[in-house]
Amino acid sequence: MTTIFAFDAATSSASCALVREGEPIGERVSEARSLLEAAAELVRCAGIGLGELDAIVVGTGPGSFTSIRIGLATARALCFALGLPAAGVSTLHAFGGGRPVIDARRGEVFSVGPVVCRPERLDVAGARLVGDGALRYRTLFEAAGAEVPPDGDPSHRPSAALLVAHAGAWGDAEAIEPVYLRPPDATPSR
Repeated sequence: MTTIFAFDAATSSASCALVREGEPIGERVSEARSLLEAAAELVRCAGIGLGELDAIVVGTGPGSFTSIRIGLATARALCFALGLPAAGVSTLHAFGGGRPVIDARRGEVFSVGPVVCRPERLDVAGARLVGDGALRYRTLFEAAGAEVPPDGDPSHRPSAALLVAHAGAWGDAEAIEPVYLRPPDATPSR
């Protein structure tokens, strides 16, 4: 029996899930800074010991630079401590029910491509858009012919369980690369 711990911390909502034999057995949503707390609660409630995990899947972005780093550091630490293989998957795969549009701040969004751009540059006519970027720019997207589900629709939140189906080759967590679409805001002083 294969049990996978999957999580993503790249967006405004972090998600962690346990997936056994391809079926989700539990999922939690939190902030990135509370990811380990949510994961501990998830494992405890599922009655699974850490030794029963077979692999880890981590979202690689695009998203917040700091949150992506939190996710990757967590994956690397868990894999090292537990001796598990890992796979990295684009955060865009954590959204079901439409085309993901993630708020990139600074008046921009992340979307399929992956791309980072001003929301008005996306061709969205006839598309169903999900994610916090779709919510933030709802008026603009609907005027351009897109459908955006109601604010409380669960499709706007990332689901770590969805990442598992997109996991490719398993390997060392240290080899997983983040998806950064722009340089970090902070730079070393000269």
